[in-house]
Amino acid sequence: MNNVPKTVVNLIDLPLDHSAKGSRFACATGEIGMALGLTRLGAMLHVVPAGKTAFPFHRHHGSDEMFFIVSGTGQYRTDDGLIDVKAGDCLGAPAGGTAHQIINNSGEELRYIGFSNNGVAELVEYPDSGNVLMAVGTNKTWYDGATFKARARLTPVDYWDGEDIGETE
Repeated sequence: MNNVPKTVVNLIDLPLDHSAKGSRFACATGEIGMALGLTRLGAMLHVVPAGKTAFPFHRHHGSDEMFFIVSGTGQYRTDDGLIDVKAGDCLGAPAGGTAHQIINNSGEELRYIGFSNNGVAELVEYPDSGNVLMAVGTNKTWYDGATFKARARLTPVDYWDGEDIGETE
């Protein structure tokens, strides 16, 4: 994609990056926000094939997210259960709120745009796997340019665990 920001981007013209993992996850994404030169507001088109989901169930602690269903139907999974969604619906996922996941349980393609604020730090929690993603120094461009980035499972420790505290008294 050309690095010169555009004033107008049409969803039909967006180049799509395809990804898939196993039999459950598949999605093509098109970067809207960066194409428009936005650094603080993220906007990305998601195209999810029938019977797939784009991402694991997760909760952001630094970024608010909003999703607009462009076409198709599916389900919005939250901590409270499943909600049927359709074209025209807006879905909210406030930072630190409920975990969420958009599932295409239909026989047709599902298209939605995800919007988020881009900060300088983010922590994403994945309740199904117990994983977390930490990214700091993201320079408002998501995780790719982070000065620190790690994906792990956390094990609780005492504040001083592993520190050289010298001799005990």
